[in-house]
Amino acid sequence: MPISAVLIVKNEAHHLRECLETLAWVDEIVVLDAGSQDDTCAIAREFTANVSVEADWQGFGVQRQRAQARASHEWILMVDADERVTPELRDSILHAIQQPPAVYSVSRLSWCFGRFIRHSGWYPDRVLRLYPSAKAGYNASLVHEKLKVPEGMSIKRLSGDLLHYTYRDLRHYLEKSAHYAQAWAEQRAAQGKTATLGSGVTHGIACFLKMYVLKAGFKDGKQGFLLALLSAHSTFNKYADLWIRTRTSPVEKR
Repeated sequence: MPISAVLIVKNEAHHLRECLETLAWVDEIVVLDAGSQDDTCAIAREFTANVSVEADWQGFGVQRQRAQARASHEWILMVDADERVTPELRDSILHAIQQPPAVYSVSRLSWCFGRFIRHSGWYPDRVLRLYPSAKAGYNASLVHEKLKVPEGMSIKRLSGDLLHYTYRDLRHYLEKSAHYAQAWAEQRAAQGKTATLGSGVTHGIACFLKMYVLKAGFKDGKQGFLLALLSAHSTFNKYADLWIRTRTSPVEKR
């Protein structure tokens, strides 16, 4: 059964070649760019002719929908540029697509700040990435998009890890965190949701305790402690952003 690997990208020249090299075994690679200003598209064209650009960003969900629409095969493997398919995962996928249609989850193992993170709630971090193109697709969420699974379709697990090289450095983490916080706050505000600064503090503290204590982040060493602090900060930021959008007055003109 033929399979299409589908990627949505923007300014991923740093990662893309190594990602696509781990996808050489698929029948088709589809790359949808969101308006990169680096060599992302040139690198993508070294591996596939199915490269296109949609720069009018409407969110991760819509962009994944657009990318999937460009795929021509019966199975979709959705991959991000900062991910790598291991040989074990490849073999598991090739076996799975010979079976009756189902949606498959994969475990992601993330490398962050100098080590693989095996605790902190980050692993196995199972995500739905392999599915029949005619039966499943992503919702239109601005951020934290989800795969819509048809009622009655089974969800199964693939073996092997999807390696995730998530952040290059602290600045990269803070930039991505700010982007996600903004998108989260925009989406919640559009839904009529509100927040308080107190709720931001409460959720931030809860995030730290969950990651570092309940999810054994302390076993990830200094990186686990840093990630718990940064995640608590990011959690507070998104609630603060929502509070500013919905509870404060616009700038008064004088």
